[in-house]
Amino acid sequence: MAGTETGAGQAILHDYWRSSASYRVRIALALKGIAYRRVVVDLVAGDQRAPAHLALNPQGLVPALEIDGLVLTQSLAILDYLDETRPDPPLLPADPAARASMRAIALAVACEVHPVSNLSVLARVEALAGADARGEWNRDNICRGLAAVERLLHHPGFTGQFCYGDRPGLADCTLIPQLYNASRWGVGFDHLPRISAVARACAVHPAFLAAHPEAVAPAVPAA
Repeated sequence: MAGTETGAGQAILHDYWRSSASYRVRIALALKGIAYRRVVVDLVAGDQRAPAHLALNPQGLVPALEIDGLVLTQSLAILDYLDETRPDPPLLPADPAARASMRAIALAVACEVHPVSNLSVLARVEALAGADARGEWNRDNICRGLAAVERLLHHPGFTGQFCYGDRPGLADCTLIPQLYNASRWGVGFDHLPRISAVARACAVHPAFLAAHPEAVAPAVPAA
């Protein structure tokens, strides 16, 4: 369980520890102080294709969030719902132009970089061209995507900490999980100064620490 919001209708998050989309939602829940219970959906074991999970999410994806008597799917839709129903602290700036800028960064990651790197796409690439092609495909995709995000961060609201201003929001919720994936695949981003600054700020923020995959990873059985 994480967060501080309590009550009989406590939220339930169906997720996988290394899922980027799940990671985004865990960050947002922590930022909002929303208490929740996790139900693990093991993507490697194929739990996402089980009838019980498909009843929650017909796409067979994670996350799915049960909250307020609803079942919500698609991470950015979930973040929008949380921000509309629990607006403090906000995930988006007040200025309409700045909101559009932050949404663009979130969408650049969630709709451009992430889908091309998901498990089903990588498995298909490997089946067609081999294991080496899988890694090359993913590293090239992440490199190009992060380079574009670095340019998107050149906006007046960047102060050297988070994607906009002095507090994390929607764009940070999507960027940080992608940086975790970049590190897993050996893609460096030290040469991208604005992304690196955001990574440093989020690395010490309590909400990001609580949501980190290693913080929620399944326990390894004792030898």
